[in-house]
Amino acid sequence: MADQTAKKRENKVLRRNEYYAIQDVFDSLYAKSKQGAIFTDLMSLIASPQNIALAYRRIKRNKGSRTPGTNMGTIEQIAEKGNDVLVAYVQRRLANYKPHPVRRVMIPKDNGKERPLGIPTIEDRLIQQCILQVMEPVCEAKFHKHSYGFRPNRNTHHAIGRFRFLAFTVKLEYVVDIDIKGFFDNVDHSKLLKQIWSMGIHDKNLLCVISKLLKAPIQGEGVPQKGTPQGGLCGDPHNPPYADTFIMLSRPA
Repeated sequence: MADQTAKKRENKVLRRNEYYAIQDVFDSLYAKSKQGAIFTDLMSLIASPQNIALAYRRIKRNKGSRTPGTNMGTIEQIAEKGNDVLVAYVQRRLANYKPHPVRRVMIPKDNGKERPLGIPTIEDRLIQQCILQVMEPVCEAKFHKHSYGFRPNRNTHHAIGRFRFLAFTVKLEYVVDIDIKGFFDNVDHSKLLKQIWSMGIHDKNLLCVISKLLKAPIQGEGVPQKGTPQGGLCGDPHNPPYADTFIMLSRPA
């Protein structure tokens, strides 16, 4: 059932990408990355009108698009710009990128503690989505096949299925439950950028934008020296490079 649901979701995403005539670009990035290609000009794809239009559509469908950031803007204000104006705006921002401050929100946890969320402005969420769409196929080609967290068309059911296979077929009987305390708050920016570089992303302009995203000032707290804010699109996708390294070191021979 989980596989069928994931397949339907994957087909829906493919149809949407093909509508904007960009799926072939993503497929090419994946194939080249699989062959060990080095990418030095991803920014031109990130700033392409097709990629920006697709990013807008994906952001619009997310209920978080109606949550205001520090400038109190929402997807409604973005929609008012019109396609041509929106594309020109994103391209102009990317050419000399400076992120808006991130709004801090504390979310209660079941244990009585609070989890900090960082809410970027809707404009920065759109830019993050543009970056994510182009980086994703490059990185997906490099990730370990048994890495399931924060990846498209994968979920906990796939991880459970892998566990069942190892437990009942391969007869591996031990499970190690690991939780990295304060992971989001302690991600080393320099190591993260080096991990992205190691995956063949050598576009220095893109790496500069990602570095600025990581250093986006948090309202009332200042510029972070480590960590990625939970709540932004670039919080979760940055995790697989870290997790993938751990899997490569700990997988059974």
